[in-house]
Amino acid sequence: MVNAGLHRFVDKKRVREAIVRAEEATAAPIAVSIVPHVPGDVHAAALRALHRRGLYRAPDRNAVHFFVVPSRREFAVVGDAGAHERLGQDVWNSVAATVEKHFRLGDPTAGLVAGIEEVGRHLARHFPRQPPSSR
Repeated sequence: MVNAGLHRFVDKKRVREAIVRAEEATAAPIAVSIVPHVPGDVHAAALRALHRRGLYRAPDRNAVHFFVVPSRREFAVVGDAGAHERLGQDVWNSVAATVEKHFRLGDPTAGLVAGIEEVGRHLARHFPRQPPSSR
């Protein structure tokens, strides 16, 4: 069960809408997890959650996962192997800085939305959504 405080942490509707908009332009799946507690390293936990959620099954291994732990005031943005290889560390650093800027201003929803939009633009360049083939 999710802690009621986590429901208030972000506007889930706005975050979901940002994911839908980003995924309209890219074949890469984007996910967000907000968890109450996590032991150990948040980045490692984010990678484990990416696998646990089955995001590694994307054909191009291009999934991106935003993983937020409000109780620790920490987050990680991780990509599966294909996304990490194509986007590169500078993109991950930029997306994390975008999210962090909004978090520090007290607006985690805006942080996630801005981060999703930014990573979505990069993913769309490298992994564009293909139109359905007609038969």
